Amino acid sequence: MASFVDNLTPHVDQFLQHISNKPVDWESRPAPGKWSNKEIMGHLCDSAMINLQRFIRCTYEEKFKLVYEQDAWVTAQHYQEMNVESLLELWRLLNSQIARVLSNYPDDRWQTECDTNKRQAGLHTVEWLAADYVAHLEHHLNQITI
Repeated sequence: MASFVDNLTPHVDQFLQHISNKPVDWESRPAPGKWSNKEIMGHLCDSAMINLQRFIRCTYEEKFKLVYEQDAWVTAQHYQEMNVESLLELWRLLNSQIARVLSNYPDDRWQTECDTNKRQAGLHTVEWLAADYVAHLEHHLNQITI
């Protein structure tokens, strides 16, 4: 299952390299109620924090519930007021830790499930969560770099 780590680490490195060569408007919101690029990065930090907890807990626990209220988290963390360099470093470090956890993941725990849905049960395996995490990351990084 190292493929998740093989996909995650290059995305992080390539994105950081890309934005070092191309200016990004971090502050502007594209429309009322939409996140700025800074808030999108904050959302990616939140996603990393939630998924890191899921990955870790799935090494010793099964079918627990851990949901994520994305708008509430972005608002509560005040990413819009955060220094961009600090935000990017937080995001880089969180993804480095996820890569470390997944690269050493116990073979017999990849099919362990946890519940990620708010209302009715929505069980997902660690394998599914890891693939979804990378796809979600790609989606939002593309929003910023386009």
